[in-house]
Amino acid sequence: MDYDQKDSDYFKHERPEMLALMPKTCNTLLDVGCGEGTFARQIKESHGAEVWGIELMEGPGKRAEEVLDKVFIGSCTSFLKELPAGYFEVIYCNDVLEHLEDPYSFLDGLKSKLAPNGVIISSIPNIRYHSAFKKIVLQKKFEYERHGIFDKTHLRFFTQSSIAKMYTDLGFQIISHSGINKTRSLKPYLYNIPFLFTAMDMCYLQFATVATLKDSGSRA
Repeated sequence: MDYDQKDSDYFKHERPEMLALMPKTCNTLLDVGCGEGTFARQIKESHGAEVWGIELMEGPGKRAEEVLDKVFIGSCTSFLKELPAGYFEVIYCNDVLEHLEDPYSFLDGLKSKLAPNGVIISSIPNIRYHSAFKKIVLQKKFEYERHGIFDKTHLRFFTQSSIAKMYTDLGFQIISHSGINKTRSLKPYLYNIPFLFTAMDMCYLQFATVATLKDSGSRA
């Protein structure tokens, strides 16, 4: 499995840019793709929340069990039925959905797990990021790599607009949707000259989305 070849740091990210999107209060949280629990533990400690996690890999999952309240180890899609309905005030999917064969069905399945007024917060890589744009358009390449946009474990690819469409098509109301991890490179500005600077989304490595359900009827 390609995940076995990941550097150990892959399962330890703190993700401060995603922590910044947390609601001020949170009592129950699910972190899908929790790794060793580094990210979710910060929320447990700062908010006093009950924090659950799901992690595909056994090694990181076992370590997450030491710091989180409950951890499922295995494919996230296989545990949907075991998650309590209407329970989680916040569900995080940090760079997870692009790894799934059917992220749409999984995201749809999470709707019934949200508490009233609960939110789903996700980070998803941007296939229009300037380095990916360069490889596809200028170099005419689409080659999988060990990490980054073309990570060989990515099964789906998204843009700013397709992420938003996925959420709205599934009955979510988007609270915020913005680029994160902006590049310091000047290349996006050069690439934008032919587009009259209408393609500045290529500055962002990922897009972070906070969404809730439009109405309680969508939970069924």
